[in-house]
Amino acid sequence: MPDKVRHGTPLTNVDTAWLHMEDPTNLMMVTGIFLFDQPVSFDRLRDTFQVRMAERFPRLRHRVRQEGSSAWWVRDPTFDINAHVHRIALPAPGDEAVLRDVVSDLMSTPLDFSKPLWQCHLLEDYGEGCGVLLRFHHCIGDGLALVHVLLSATDRAPDAAWPRPKGFRPFEKDVKSRIVSLFDDARAVVRRTVKTTRRLTGTILEQGVDSLLHPTHLLDVAQTAAEGAGVLLKMIVRPADPVTVFKGSLGVQKRAAWSSPVPVATVKDVARKVRGTVNDVLLTAVCGALRRYLLLRGDRAVGVEINAMVPVNLRPPEKADDLGNQFGLIYLTLPVGTSDPAERLRTVKKRMDAIKHTPEPFVAFQLLNALGVAPVEVADLLVDMFGSKSTAVMTNVIGPRQTIYFGGQPIRTVMFWVPQSGRMGLGVSIFSYDGNVVVGVATDARLVPDPESIARAFGEEVQALVEWAAHFDAPAALPADLVAPALPAPPTAEPPTKAAAPDRPPLRRPGGAAPGRRAARTRAARR
Repeated sequence: MPDKVRHGTPLTNVDTAWLHMEDPTNLMMVTGIFLFDQPVSFDRLRDTFQVRMAERFPRLRHRVRQEGSSAWWVRDPTFDINAHVHRIALPAPGDEAVLRDVVSDLMSTPLDFSKPLWQCHLLEDYGEGCGVLLRFHHCIGDGLALVHVLLSATDRAPDAAWPRPKGFRPFEKDVKSRIVSLFDDARAVVRRTVKTTRRLTGTILEQGVDSLLHPTHLLDVAQTAAEGAGVLLKMIVRPADPVTVFKGSLGVQKRAAWSSPVPVATVKDVARKVRGTVNDVLLTAVCGALRRYLLLRGDRAVGVEINAMVPVNLRPPEKADDLGNQFGLIYLTLPVGTSDPAERLRTVKKRMDAIKHTPEPFVAFQLLNALGVAPVEVADLLVDMFGSKSTAVMTNVIGPRQTIYFGGQPIRTVMFWVPQSGRMGLGVSIFSYDGNVVVGVATDARLVPDPESIARAFGEEVQALVEWAAHFDAPAALPADLVAPALPAPPTAEPPTKAAAPDRPPLRRPGGAAPGRRAARTRAARR
């Protein structure tokens, strides 16, 4: 796959914009991890990444050269796979808490800009197994492209042949070459996801790989420059998000956590009973988890709403496996201040249904194009301005539905964490794989030192919705039943103290009384 990059190939404007967003307090890295119950051979891991990634995707052998606001991909003449694939032995006891600490440290460590912007770490001694952590700079590609990159290194069966390096060609032809996956189902996964998107009712996170709207639809919606300018003006005048424990001055240390796996079948059952979508249920649980955390920290919660920036894919289906960034962003308002899960679910569904009618993703994509050619100082001002209007980055990726293998071992869990663009300190990533959903939470350690509390609260919120929905004998019309008179109104006053804050908001059965509360579980918040 040759590429005439002796003198450099310019980054696209959007890729350049993501490059310029790099900041010591907010690194623009996408981080993903495979977890295994058995050890993986380091030699095989290194050979696999050389053959299936470095030899196949030229961009992974190119570093970035910058001059002012411009940037180019240039071939790294000294590229060595050993500079990108490392091994780390986890200290005793090698449990989940230790793994969280190591992942958090790596998430806080910048990539080396003198080399191609990616790294892999084999995390050994994780219980009886191990983990494989990968870090990619966002300028290499968006979620859709990186799903292909990761899946290209996997197999459908444990007895796949050991990949053997063949060496690199001296020059490549096109740094924007299409990804050709050795994992036969990789492209099918993404294309199936894109196809699913077009069948759904416009929900963002449901369809996966950060996709919602086809660009032709967006162009139909925003046909005139005047309308696009109107949408941009609306985005500019949007008020700043309220001050909560999630917003504030950022530090360089980040924290990573993840939820326990939740069966997709369980979420689907809740969605079916209330005639919502899987995404409606997951977002409602995320909202509830954020609310629980506000109460845990003694922060104001009643009536509070925060905005999440949600990536929206603008990549045509026929280019689903191209590298680079081809997506816009929308603001999704999360009703974290609503205590009643039923009311929260109704609100989430209403807002998700309305999103499909907005041209915001297309306008945001054009804004990213402009940021890519703007002076760095101007771009920083715009990033700060738009970042002030949101509290979190939130995305969802649908992965393989069946078990996949790496290095001869089955992958037990797959998850990832998104970078928090716009100087935000909270990222929520939902990933489904092999029948389960896992939520990854990435935070700034100054603001949220214990993201595992949010991850744990997500599971508790899902369980609360399961218990509530169990009282539906048959699918019910969502708007009518979820706002029935028997449901309690949101509270009008805050809990007097943090200790008195409920760990679990009360639920009402349809037409019945509130079930008993479980014992409150409190945890001292680290500040």
